[in-house]
Amino acid sequence: MRLALFQPDIPQNTGTLLRLGACLGVPVEIIEPCGFIFDDQRLRRSAMDYLPLVEMTRHSSWAEFLARRGQQRLVLLSARAALAYTDFAFDADDILLLGQESAGVPEPVRQRADAQLRIPLQGGLRSLNVAMAGAMVLGEAMRQTQAFPRGPT
Repeated sequence: MRLALFQPDIPQNTGTLLRLGACLGVPVEIIEPCGFIFDDQRLRRSAMDYLPLVEMTRHSSWAEFLARRGQQRLVLLSARAALAYTDFAFDADDILLLGQESAGVPEPVRQRADAQLRIPLQGGLRSLNVAMAGAMVLGEAMRQTQAFPRGPT
């Protein structure tokens, strides 16, 4: 299981997702360009001292990410998707793709996804914070695949 952030544009959300990856042992892929300068100073507040503990790969572009992706299923989280994440069967090697907070992902990226999932919300509401959405769906994926870390903390 991996998280992939498509051209993240808010450093606090990126830091939060990097911290999540560190805490749960989930690698995080950063697909650039980012909407901010990618440095410790911008990420430190939300990632705290977890940055050195996360397995992170930075890709210079969507094309580079695709070239290095392998055969894993690409699962896009999108407010525009029809299928609820709670009705989806996750695989242990899925890549959960999160779009930009401000714009999601462009259509060519959407078309490359093997599955598109949404979080069911109250009527009239658009979306959750991308870091919160990522945590919710990752939690369900890890529950289904029994991927949570085991043993003493």
